[in-house]
Amino acid sequence: MYQLRPIALISLWLKSSRLCLLSSQAGVQIEDEVSKLLELKAQLGSKDSAPQKFTLKTPKGTRDYGPEQMALRAGVLEKIVAVFKKHGGETIDTPIFELKEVLTGKYGEDSKLIYDLADQGGEKLSMNKISNIKRYHVAKVYRRDNPAMTRGRYREFFQCDFDIAGQYDPMIPDVECVRIVQEILASLQLGEFIIKVNHRLLLDGIFEACGVSQDKFRTICSSVDKLDKSPWEDVRKEMVEEKGLKEDAADRIGQYVRLSGRSELVDKLENDAVLTGSKSAKGGLEAMRLFLQYCDLYGLTDTVNVIQLKPNVLKARLNPQITPDLGEAKVEDGEPAGVGSIAGGGRYDNLVGMFDPKHKNVPCVGVSIGVERVFSVLEAKLARDNTKIRTTDVQVYVVSAQKNLLEERMKLCKELWDANIKTEMSYKRNPKFLGQLQYCEEGGILLAAVLGESEVAQGLVTLKHVFSRDEVKVKREDIVAEIRKRLEEANKS
Repeated sequence: MYQLRPIALISLWLKSSRLCLLSSQAGVQIEDEVSKLLELKAQLGSKDSAPQKFTLKTPKGTRDYGPEQMALRAGVLEKIVAVFKKHGGETIDTPIFELKEVLTGKYGEDSKLIYDLADQGGEKLSMNKISNIKRYHVAKVYRRDNPAMTRGRYREFFQCDFDIAGQYDPMIPDVECVRIVQEILASLQLGEFIIKVNHRLLLDGIFEACGVSQDKFRTICSSVDKLDKSPWEDVRKEMVEEKGLKEDAADRIGQYVRLSGRSELVDKLENDAVLTGSKSAKGGLEAMRLFLQYCDLYGLTDTVNVIQLKPNVLKARLNPQITPDLGEAKVEDGEPAGVGSIAGGGRYDNLVGMFDPKHKNVPCVGVSIGVERVFSVLEAKLARDNTKIRTTDVQVYVVSAQKNLLEERMKLCKELWDANIKTEMSYKRNPKFLGQLQYCEEGGILLAAVLGESEVAQGLVTLKHVFSRDEVKVKREDIVAEIRKRLEEANKS
């Protein structure tokens, strides 16, 4: 069982203290809260109590994020959401947990990945009757799995989803989803990547042509999906020895699932008499050809250049690889091996109908960006390049050049805040001048608005460029316009 860490305890105390500030008895109540906290601390550290061994750590599969990590995260999410919005996405929010009956049965062999809460409350499922939507959702999700922290695999992690639901013509929404993944990976500058695509009908046709009974499609598909991580010999052994597939059927599957290509692969498979005897395979190949045609129109020719006959409909790995029904993207150039998939997706046409009383079919296709692995890759790049990330957006720091100018600094801060300029100052009454400038340098703050006795007397402000050391004296009434001008010039350069 995990207990509240001291930092969480302090956080809760701070929240209650903030509420106290709303009261006229704020000072008394804050003192009372402090006394309670000190009393609790004394109890924990009492000499009479048995010595306790306590290790301050996060629960397995989770992590804390400091200011630099959060700044990196905010930048990544901003770029992802910008792409979602560019493609007309509407945002939604949903609970972080669902009723058990909604999830069980959906994941098959992966049901063990679900966290099962003890009390489901006896609630019944109700759904919004949405027949078409283009939506995105950015939120934390949870996976009951063995974490691999160095590869960005957590139990608690952020996920960015984009889905298109509705009755549309074949492959048009699918190819846009792949275009969205391509734009996101390009904007994040993760390195070169290739999108690998496949179609579920084609894979089902391969299983059918190879003699796999329909009741084994799902379990054999699960084995083939492991080809990204395991050699064919291990996958074949699992299918034959653990799942009871005949050896000759496994060998025939192996001939197909290790193939890759583009339109030339579609040509080859369309001339395969055994495969084209399957109605599913023929339908999958027709869809793949149409999908590749649309890829050319959307400028994805150089990115979506591989079809891989494996279960993943859409995946993305860094150097890389995405799966039209959708794709897989990888980045490996100079990064830790085994980062794994950073995006995935596909069609789930029958899922909504499972919960509709009239079993109305709502075709759906979507992609999901696993941003934790993106963070892992970017953090590794920053560490390798020794790059520092700004953790605030402060544009101007109000500096005191002499003592006893606190009130003047506060007045100038108020003016700049009123003008919507991101401003900060020291909380000391008489801070050291060089210390203030050093704070600006370390925080990447571009401009310092310096106030000295002469500036105050003359109604001026010395505006200093922190890094170039250039400075100019500006009339107090013109300071806002001058700061905006210099910030605009800096943005252009």
